[in-house]
Amino acid sequence: MDAVIQEEVSGCGIAACAALAGVSYAEARARANALGIHAWDQRLWSQTDHVRRLLQAFGIRAASGETPFTDWDALPDRALLAIKWRLENGQPFWHWTVFVRDGGDARVLDSKKALKHNVRRDFYRMKPRWFIAVEH
Repeated sequence: MDAVIQEEVSGCGIAACAALAGVSYAEARARANALGIHAWDQRLWSQTDHVRRLLQAFGIRAASGETPFTDWDALPDRALLAIKWRLENGQPFWHWTVFVRDGGDARVLDSKKALKHNVRRDFYRMKPRWFIAVEH
């Protein structure tokens, strides 16, 4: 699985779904827009229903709830991971990433355009709050 770079400042949820679906950002954005999901909509990074609907449109099943992060070893092999969690005016916001483990290799696919490397293994720097398990 490869990282997909977000083409919009707030497009991390779309990019995370694109990575899980194995499609380009443009294809995921088109599918999202057809569903009424847009990167500029703050609900994309302050609620979970938008990414769940987009994953479902790609035929990807996500767990029905969010699981608090405890440690990296406890994560499933595929997960949407909420990092950079914060409250702004009482509303939660976060940055969507994808956690992947296969063949003993664990990594986080981070769509942020400004990163030098979008495949991250600097686990000590990331502060996940919770995750959504994704079937693969």
